[in-house]
Amino acid sequence: MKIKYIVGDSPLGRLLAGATGQGICMVSLGDDDQGLIKALHLEFPEAELEADQDGLKETVAIILDYLSGRRPHPDLPVDIRTTPFRLKVYEALKAIPYGRTCSYEEIAQAVGNPKAIRAVGGACAANPVALVIPCHRVVRKDGSLGGYRWGIERKAILLEMERRRR
Repeated sequence: MKIKYIVGDSPLGRLLAGATGQGICMVSLGDDDQGLIKALHLEFPEAELEADQDGLKETVAIILDYLSGRRPHPDLPVDIRTTPFRLKVYEALKAIPYGRTCSYEEIAQAVGNPKAIRAVGGACAANPVALVIPCHRVVRKDGSLGGYRWGIERKAILLEMERRRR
């Protein structure tokens, strides 16, 4: 498998977008390029990685439009390989309206498995395409933020940004 990727600036630090010929396979946030590229390699150890600063500019522009509030949903084709349960969770996450949140418990109920609250958390933590599948919109039952793969501070910023622009 060949994955082209781009790394650039975003309001949340460095942003990496990776894509196969089928769609986006990874969107990640971090503080340094090497860490993001290493995470891409760890996620796809058998893939041939190729930097592509030109071919993925439009993808990054769509994500940056989302981060600036000009596009409430970064509607991009995705190419993710995961379990059927996680796919259900990701579809439920995409249904959470911009500027709103749901609890892990509500997502578990939405996918037809009300006792799978921790599994929903695991699916959110494993989400390979941050922002495109909005796992940051899932919070604890009491409304507190819970965790976020890209850092709790980034989650708080994203939720506040969406609330202000709703």
